[in-house]
Amino acid sequence: MKKIILDCDPGMDDSMAIVMAAKASDLELLAVTTVNGNYPVDVTCVNARKVLEMIGRSDIPVARGMANPMVRPSPRDPFTHGADGQAENFLPEPSMPLSPMHAVDMIISLVKQYPGEITVLCTGPMSNLAMAMTKAPEIKGLLKGVIAISGAFGLNRYAFANATGDTPQSEWNVYVDPEAAQIVYASGTPLVALGLDVATHFDVNFSEEDIRAFQESDLPEAGFLYQAIQFVHRRGFEAYCTIIDCMAVGYAIDPTLVETIQGHVGVETQSPLTLGMTVLDSRHHHVWTQLPVIEIGAKADYHRFLRLLKQLVLA
Repeated sequence: MKKIILDCDPGMDDSMAIVMAAKASDLELLAVTTVNGNYPVDVTCVNARKVLEMIGRSDIPVARGMANPMVRPSPRDPFTHGADGQAENFLPEPSMPLSPMHAVDMIISLVKQYPGEITVLCTGPMSNLAMAMTKAPEIKGLLKGVIAISGAFGLNRYAFANATGDTPQSEWNVYVDPEAAQIVYASGTPLVALGLDVATHFDVNFSEEDIRAFQESDLPEAGFLYQAIQFVHRRGFEAYCTIIDCMAVGYAIDPTLVETIQGHVGVETQSPLTLGMTVLDSRHHHVWTQLPVIEIGAKADYHRFLRLLKQLVLA
């Protein structure tokens, strides 16, 4: 069983990632750490606990993390997840307490407790993980790896057509805290970046039969997803918006779901036009070899991914 920490900013798609990770028999979800991103951290740490209580997993600790990016003000997400941050499901307020540990310290503590065993799944900005690596640099070599919904690499038309950051070719998680992303990308810890090239592909969509199955299920998590799909449909978006972050969980369960390539990647931290852009140097010659090498999601088996997600939601 793979030990994971889910570092997230719920968000409806982060909420579904929590559901998926907590219900997967192949994963041991040691903790959920929350960060500023889609919503302020005071909202995301509440939403994470709402989801865990919804599925009866209040045994999984939730730690509140970074309230701001490492060196800059927090931007406002141009894409809304609704008044509650969860597609207006309006789940009950949680009764389970927050962990007394800060998320950064929880990441450090767990990684040291299980050296070489933990994979951190980052489905929000990388502020918590980058700060953990800054505070305790030794964890870089103790992590099994990082799987992140992160970046846009220009491998297909979806990478930039569905850009989620607030510059023309950026992805939201990197755009919010590009300095944090730069630290993690350059850390030497094995990193798989599942960018918008695969995570917002229009093939990440449910059939009418799937949606009906969620609607008719008695499980609260199925009802949550059904409401989220209706929420985005009413606003003219596709269902993929509700499960973007689930791809990181899917990859953690079954890496064959996504075909990856290696590439030298830099993170733009200065230009107002390209802030947060993840620049892949894919040239045949004169490559900037000083840029860190990471694994990048290039193609995905969307049919198998959706089937896995559906099975877990309805299990």
